[in-house]
Amino acid sequence: MTRVPTFPVLEHVAYLNAGTFGPLAQETIDAVMAQTALELEQGRGGKPYFDNLIDTRARVRALFAELVGTVPENVALTASTTMGCQIVLSGLRLEPGDEIVTTDEEHFGLLGPLHVSGARVRVAATRGRTGEEALAAVLAEVGPRTRLVAISHVSWMTGHILPLAGIKAETGVPLLVDGAQSVGAIPVDVGDADFYTVSGQKWLCGPDATGALYVRDLDALAVALPTYWSREEHEPDGTFAPVESAQRFDTGPLPVPSLAGLEVALGMAPPSRYADARAITERCRELLSERFDVVTAPGQGTLVTFEPRGDSAETVARLFEAGVVVRDLPETGWIRVSCGYWNTEDHLQRLLDALT
Repeated sequence: MTRVPTFPVLEHVAYLNAGTFGPLAQETIDAVMAQTALELEQGRGGKPYFDNLIDTRARVRALFAELVGTVPENVALTASTTMGCQIVLSGLRLEPGDEIVTTDEEHFGLLGPLHVSGARVRVAATRGRTGEEALAAVLAEVGPRTRLVAISHVSWMTGHILPLAGIKAETGVPLLVDGAQSVGAIPVDVGDADFYTVSGQKWLCGPDATGALYVRDLDALAVALPTYWSREEHEPDGTFAPVESAQRFDTGPLPVPSLAGLEVALGMAPPSRYADARAITERCRELLSERFDVVTAPGQGTLVTFEPRGDSAETVARLFEAGVVVRDLPETGWIRVSCGYWNTEDHLQRLLDALT
């Protein structure tokens, strides 16, 4: 039987910012603290400690795999979606003559690794466009030198869902997906994506610095950032045989207390999580559109972006003082509201009242 998570922050705050960090459940922190206390009392050594470390990583890997519709052998454990992007971009061994296609609504966590990849980056203008228009814009940038299309599943700026299936079907080019605003917020199946990154601390409500990376074809990606988890065995000069799974791409040591908390968080979301999130998102959009210009179209992800009447940063600061947590999007004048299954009509009303 699935436990219903308890989010203490919701007792006094209208928390609408899972697009940055999801709320932490009491049960998640209990697991973190229990493992931390164990390490304090018994140390971090000995066979029982390392057996638990290895077993916890395996269980978390399996939970991530189930969440995105794949098998554990194709999932690496990372510290963030940004790290996932770095693993992919460094492992593709791109050259100056190669090209990558992305969009004008990507987070720097993806754009930064693209910029230093060695390839030319072509930017499709998709912001504010419909799915069909966004698809056409991306396809217009794809050419004979395109080695990768790298885009978000859900735009961190607008909440719009980008046309992944159409891009892959029309181009056949390897596809890197930034899943920071999708996994845990909307149903996700990695499908034909070649690489799909997952954030643990956002919609999955896990501890910070946790995440995952799906890799469809392990041999299509070099192990460019090896860690101890990458090797089956190695020689004195560092030559190594990689493990026969996506573990070869694992980030280095992830704190066991964080993994313990993440395991609890991944197993606690209610079966109605996506339907509940969809309902509260549409209600949020409906209420905001009665008073403001809303950027986000209906039927998208679980982010609702709108244009306030005053300065967005000042408005967000004022909302925070009133116990309402949202965020502004720098250089746009917009405010972004994140709607999760844990949010209620009361949280939305507190947002509207504070905006008066």
